[in-house]
Amino acid sequence: MNVLLSVEGLEKSFKDKKVLHGISFEVHSGEIMAILGPNGAGKSTTIRNIMGIMMPDAGEVTFHNHQGKGIPRNKIGYLPEERGLYKNVKVMDILLYLADLKDYPLKKAKERALEYLEKFDLKGKENVNMEELSKGMAQKVQFISSILHEPELLILDEPFSGLDPVSQEVLKEEIRNLAKKGTAILLSSHQMNLVEEMCDRVFMIQRGHKVIYGSLEEVKREYANFKCTIHGKNDVSLLERIPEVVRVEQKDDISIIYLTKDVEAPKWLKTLPDDIVINELTLDRVSLHEIFIDIATDKNLLKESERQTFEEEVGGENA
Repeated sequence: MNVLLSVEGLEKSFKDKKVLHGISFEVHSGEIMAILGPNGAGKSTTIRNIMGIMMPDAGEVTFHNHQGKGIPRNKIGYLPEERGLYKNVKVMDILLYLADLKDYPLKKAKERALEYLEKFDLKGKENVNMEELSKGMAQKVQFISSILHEPELLILDEPFSGLDPVSQEVLKEEIRNLAKKGTAILLSSHQMNLVEEMCDRVFMIQRGHKVIYGSLEEVKREYANFKCTIHGKNDVSLLERIPEVVRVEQKDDISIIYLTKDVEAPKWLKTLPDDIVINELTLDRVSLHEIFIDIATDKNLLKESERQTFEEEVGGENA
C-alpha cells in the first residue's frame, strides 16, 4: 500500500519533561489506523506535531515527499477533540469559510456541504447559528468541516463524542467510504469497541513510548490470550484445576477463564471436566478494550521481554 504519512523518530519535551520518545509509524492510503493510549500518553502531542501546530525537537513528519513546514495543510483534514466552531456564525457560513481557508472552490464546497448536511440529518440547518445546535449536531457539522475539502489525510480525534447510536452508525459508514476512496485516516478514540470494529491497524502509545504497532490480527495474536466465558453455577476451584488456566473471574453464575498464551483452543475444550455446568459457552480472544486496560494499568498482557525493556527505559528516565 502507498505510504501517505510517515512519522520517524519523533521526540518532544516540555521544559524538563520528555513526552515523546522516538515515535515512528506510517499511515497508508485507504486505511483506517488507530492511534491509542491513556490520557497523557502523548497522542495529542503526536497529532499536533503532524499538523504543524508544534514542531518536534527531533524526528521527521513526511507527507508524500513534503516535510515539516513544507507539508501542504490543505491536503489534511483535522477534527480536534476540543470543539471550536464559532457559536454566533451560521452553519453554512462557517463551512464555506473553513473550505476557503483550504483553497477549496466555494461553489463545489456549498454543493458538498448541502449533500453532507442532508446525509447527517441536518437538512434545513444551514442558516442556523452554531450555538442553536445540540452537542451532537455541532459535532456532525465539525466533522463535515474536516472532510469538505476532500483531504488525502484525515485525522480524527474522538470523532464519536456526543453522538447517539444512530449518528455513530452514519459517521462510521462515511469514514469507511472515505477510506474506500483512498483517504488515509488516523483515528484516536477511547471507544475500543468502535476502534476494533473499524480500524485496519493499531498504534498504541504509553508514556510517550510505542507499545503496540500492527494490524488488529497481529495485535490479537501477539498480545491477546484466549478466554472462555461459561454461563452456569460452578465452583472456582474446579475451574482453576483445568489445564492451561491462568486465572478465573466470577460474577454471579458467569465465569471467565483466562488461558495461557499458546493454548490450542480446540484441544483445550476437550479437557473440560464432565461435571462442569454449561448453559452457554463462548471462546474468543481478549478484546482490544481489555488489552488497552491491561497495558494502561501496567498489568501482564505484554510479552515479558518487551515489558522489561519498556520498564527499564521508563525507570531510567525517571531515576
